[in-house]
Amino acid sequence: MDLWALCDLCTPWCLHTVATLRIAEHIAAGVEKIEDLAAAARCDSTVLHSVMGHLVSKGVFEEPEPGRFVLNEAARGLLDPGLHLGLDLEGIGGRMAHAWGTMLNYVRTGQPAYREVFGRPFWEDLNAHPDVAASFDALIGPQGHGTPDADFPVAGGWENVRTVVDVGGGTGAMLAEIVRVRSWIRGTLVDLPRTVARAVCKSESITTVGQSFFDPLTPGADLYLLRGVLNDWPDREAVAILKRCSEAAGLNGRVVILKGLREEGAPRGLHIEMILAGGKQRTLAEFTMLAQEAALQVVASGPSHIELRPL
Repeated sequence: MDLWALCDLCTPWCLHTVATLRIAEHIAAGVEKIEDLAAAARCDSTVLHSVMGHLVSKGVFEEPEPGRFVLNEAARGLLDPGLHLGLDLEGIGGRMAHAWGTMLNYVRTGQPAYREVFGRPFWEDLNAHPDVAASFDALIGPQGHGTPDADFPVAGGWENVRTVVDVGGGTGAMLAEIVRVRSWIRGTLVDLPRTVARAVCKSESITTVGQSFFDPLTPGADLYLLRGVLNDWPDREAVAILKRCSEAAGLNGRVVILKGLREEGAPRGLHIEMILAGGKQRTLAEFTMLAQEAALQVVASGPSHIELRPL
């Protein structure tokens, strides 16, 4: 094992930089000479040449003659819009990249140290920077993660589900899919006003509500969906979100959690939501404990979903 190779920071920062400067797009458009690439990207040609040379040595881009660069299979990956969102240093990609520099204090204290770099906790920082927030919404939406799979099971089947509230559902891609494949369902998308304003689920079957999910939710729906939400939050906040779902679901509703479920006994991993906001991947047993605090009980579960009902 080459520990120096594992410690390489040059390569990822070069990739972030060329993605931010859209070098692959410029080459795809026919701009190949380093002087022309630098002019198109508005940067220093000498330094860019060094960056490109390093990436060529790592198998990204090719330099068929000195100072002329072309795309190879690896470099074409940089043309993917979702990958660009995750690498762009001027958007959410920059927030994620720089946040890794807070690792030491996070490990020492158990608390995210994001504010050390950006002056505010992660969610407050997004509120203060609408452009970054928009790129975050795009990254977790279809542009970044593709069309979500709405084919997840619910106890008793979907036939008995008439109303769905997607809590923290971003721009509504999952809710749009649920309604598309099950035309009898009426949906409500709940997220912050700035996010639902960009909703992709434009449909007479879907209502959008701009609010925090820490506030009371629309009551009386059959199903309250939390997809990729709880893994963004520490336990205290996760319980608070579950409590709001429990209150709104009443005696007849249910709560479904998608994503963020770690298999019991599986090796622990490190995820960006931990560094950004102190989030957690949890086992079924850990989710069960959180649910009990929110007056919910587990009634069904699978590899990537948990279904809860109020006690």
